[in-house]
Amino acid sequence: MPDRRTGIMAAMHALLSAFAPIWVLTGIGYAVGRGGLLGEQAEAVLGRFVFHVAMPAALFTMVSGASPDVFGHPSMMAFAASTAVAAGSGFVLVRRVFGRGRADAAIGAMSSGHVNSANLGIPVAVQVLGDASFVAQVILFQVLVLSPVILTLLDSGTRGKDGRRPGGGFRRMLTMPVRNPIILASLLGVAVSATGLRLPAALTHPCDVLGAAAVPTALITLGLSLHRGPGGGSRARGGRARGDRAETAVVVAVKTLGQPLAALLVAGPLLHLPDHQLLAVVLCAALPTAQNSFIYAREYGLDTGLARDAVVTSTLVSMVTLSVATWALGP
Repeated sequence: MPDRRTGIMAAMHALLSAFAPIWVLTGIGYAVGRGGLLGEQAEAVLGRFVFHVAMPAALFTMVSGASPDVFGHPSMMAFAASTAVAAGSGFVLVRRVFGRGRADAAIGAMSSGHVNSANLGIPVAVQVLGDASFVAQVILFQVLVLSPVILTLLDSGTRGKDGRRPGGGFRRMLTMPVRNPIILASLLGVAVSATGLRLPAALTHPCDVLGAAAVPTALITLGLSLHRGPGGGSRARGGRARGDRAETAVVVAVKTLGQPLAALLVAGPLLHLPDHQLLAVVLCAALPTAQNSFIYAREYGLDTGLARDAVVTSTLVSMVTLSVATWALGP
């Protein structure tokens, strides 16, 4: 019993250590925005930098050095099922209950089912599970499967709304992979991984440096948006309406409660996974919303309020749900 208590306390300490950079960097972004240090266009410029430069570099490095042949493992199937349930529920609820368009519903889906697997998942997995191998599979799944689906919905849902995205029908959908830097970088990474090509350090090192800037810059951008006003995106500044707050609450509930419960149901009673695999699946499903949803909403000219509030609120709530999952399912 003392060993179990010691292990749980160590895991709780690891959780707090993993969350600290998120709050610190977001707080720095808020302070920078409040002081006007980077000017009025800082949020837009940094958001575009993350979406078009830093994040594609990070994804290319990650995918090119990994093998995407892990999706058939039962643990990955359980996590994928929980993601489908959460993202699908978020899409339907935001679209049907709150009356949003397809693109905004896609952001609701991403906020409900896209977990913060990199900067939170890796340190949590290393401490609680002992290694991050399953988190690496989760990252690949989200990069190669979930993100393209979300981006396709965003592209089709915003078609014709501005000069950058005129209508183009089926041909536009077919050419989206070569127009979207996130998908293009991922596909290039898959090609390198599949062919076993060894890239020179002169190419990989700049990608590593740029990729390392993606998460901290996204968090700084998130903090800037908190100062700019709760409305976010194209909405007027000021407090979010009661319906908007209800929408955020529903999405956060799906993310922090619905997805881990779905993972527990699929991995336990349905697939009967061993205890350590069950813990890995549920722990990853209980991770909060990734800041990518905010960056995507920002890039596509949508209301960023839902994505931003879902990131912040789910990160707070997940400190509790991750602790409960570790206590209930941990060794």
